[in-house]
Amino acid sequence: MRWKRMLWSTAVAMSFSPLAQADEGMWMPSQLPSIGRPLKAAGYRGDPSALADLTRPPLSAVVKVGGATGAFVSEQGLVLTNHHVAFGVIQYNSNAQRNLIEQGYVATDRSEELPANPDFRLRVTVGFEQVTDRVLTDARGKTGRAYYDAVDAAGKALVAACEREDGMRCSVATLFYGRDFYLVKQLELRDVRLVYAPPRAIGNYGDEVDNFMWPRHSGDFTVLRAYVGPDGKPADYSKDNRPYTPPEHLKIAREGVNEGDFVMLAGYPGITYRHRSAAEFADQVQWRLPASVAAMKQLQEVIEDAGEKDAQAKIRYASQLQSLKNNIKRFSGELEGLKRSDAVAVRQQDEAAMLAWLDKQGTAKALRPQIDAAMAAIAAGNASRERDLLLGLLQSQTQLLRSALRLQRLAHERGKPDAERENGYQQRDEELIASGLRQVQRRYDPAVEKRLLTALLTRYQQLPAAQHVAEFDAAFGRTPTELATTLDRVYAATALGDEAQRLRWMDADAAALATADDSLLQLAAKLQPALLRIDDERKAREGDLLRLRPAYMQALIAYREQQGRAVYPDANATLRVSYGKVTALKARDAVGYAPLTSTAGIVEKNTGVAPFDAPKPLLDAIARGDYAGYLDPKSGSMPVNFLSNLDTTGGNSGSPVLNAKGELVGLNFDSNWEAVSASWMFDPRYKRAIHVDLRYMRWLMDKVYPAPWLLQELGVPAR
Repeated sequence: MRWKRMLWSTAVAMSFSPLAQADEGMWMPSQLPSIGRPLKAAGYRGDPSALADLTRPPLSAVVKVGGATGAFVSEQGLVLTNHHVAFGVIQYNSNAQRNLIEQGYVATDRSEELPANPDFRLRVTVGFEQVTDRVLTDARGKTGRAYYDAVDAAGKALVAACEREDGMRCSVATLFYGRDFYLVKQLELRDVRLVYAPPRAIGNYGDEVDNFMWPRHSGDFTVLRAYVGPDGKPADYSKDNRPYTPPEHLKIAREGVNEGDFVMLAGYPGITYRHRSAAEFADQVQWRLPASVAAMKQLQEVIEDAGEKDAQAKIRYASQLQSLKNNIKRFSGELEGLKRSDAVAVRQQDEAAMLAWLDKQGTAKALRPQIDAAMAAIAAGNASRERDLLLGLLQSQTQLLRSALRLQRLAHERGKPDAERENGYQQRDEELIASGLRQVQRRYDPAVEKRLLTALLTRYQQLPAAQHVAEFDAAFGRTPTELATTLDRVYAATALGDEAQRLRWMDADAAALATADDSLLQLAAKLQPALLRIDDERKAREGDLLRLRPAYMQALIAYREQQGRAVYPDANATLRVSYGKVTALKARDAVGYAPLTSTAGIVEKNTGVAPFDAPKPLLDAIARGDYAGYLDPKSGSMPVNFLSNLDTTGGNSGSPVLNAKGELVGLNFDSNWEAVSASWMFDPRYKRAIHVDLRYMRWLMDKVYPAPWLLQELGVPAR
């Protein structure tokens, strides 16, 4: 992720307070030696100082998988991640005749491993270097868009130099809201293949009914394999490629965990917002979450209705639907949790106390004006929030229109020197753009896309006049009738539904695209000036916030430290470690939950109807009770999932969960409903993470959907 996509991340304060709770905090590897004493006291048996080096085991085995996490689990490139993280790969290889989503997939040997979609990537972090001075040298003394551009140019130069090494994908991550910057160096593996995936009714047992809920009974795992070229370097898919040899792989534990056991998790959490301002807390609760849920629910209804009438459309939009449903439930839970914690009032009171404390400090004269200016910039950005939400969804939830907009923007950016192009449109990005254009076919239906656009643009037409955009009004009209007529005309005449046509236009220059005879490209050309203008406004605002926010964070960190409270970095998609214990949950008055579930719960939930339609092979295996070597010795049951108090958020899906010896015992896949709001406010009473117990995975691969050759490679042979 490039720095500009990470403006909301915060910096790390390298101090540790003894008052910090072991279950709170997403620690950078470099911090772990400084918290070695509490880490050891919590039960870790390894050397905390060894965890500081992300190029050494066990952290060198942890990889970024798409927007989530996974881990190498064999010396021949096997990667373990979640079923829902690899869902796009499963969908990519599915069709109405061979529906791997429903049936699952078990390769009998390497020759049967299936290629992932072309833009699916694994990234192995091999370097993390502070580059603050190099990024900010030319930015100092500038404001707004000029500040943004200076930081952007410096980051691009660092990335370009880093990527001269073959196979590397680099980025600049900002910490402390723009005070510190780090160059992240990652080996990018482009040939990833599907090896083993359970059926939907195991990998997603319970679907949205159980999502973010406990107790859970999901086998949310998938096994992939990374390949490289014959020369050992990253390469596109080829039958001549060979398995990648990772620097290290995790060992799967033969024994499981029980309540009170130490556990540790490593992964790539996306973004947390625990150090946001009180005004941003209020905006999140009072507008952003409710508005996002309402808009996405409408899109969900469109896709579900289309899928009921068309089996092929159901498959093509399965991954998008799954993402929508997950976000809807997560946002709904976040809203409920923030209200339950009275987060707005708590944050307002805390911020007021911090500012009152700051006003008595010697640093107030320098910091307070910057803080006030940052608050003003944040408030100004809210003036167009409804419009920006809808235009963001319009570009993220369509396939063909998004392709047309990307083609127009790519042609526009090619008119600049490569170093000045927009992130995502440089020469380094063109391969990924092409990959995205190629797979539209498998994720697009014209009737569905028109209905999605109708839902979003009807909402846009209802916005106040101040939030309307002239180009959008001219393109789509101001009434539902005008909108319907426009969409029917455009989608009837476009040829972009053909892959060859999309790729042909990718090579066209701006002049050719401006006069293209394709109706959808013409529409995108009309919209592009508005999108560029909105982008310019955003960058100017973000430039000022990048310059001003460090003052707020400097005051907040100093205030926290004088309170004796730990200060740890907000998540920003860089490698982090959290630690804690397998822990029960007291959800509310008189309602408590044990930390482990078993196969008995699968049978209890089973109705034979989705989402509780456990497959017959699974039910038969449970009935046989052939659990030798997998049973939990304390309960005498076959474990499925377990709870811990580990600090996690989005992006931690697929994160390996390790025991005190550093062995792999679980796979993170969810949080509980009571703690969805933890991305904003951490409450140790409720925050729990939900994991697949690897005893369940091993049992499925042994007794239910057998893959003995795979278990052998994983180092846990069939019983």
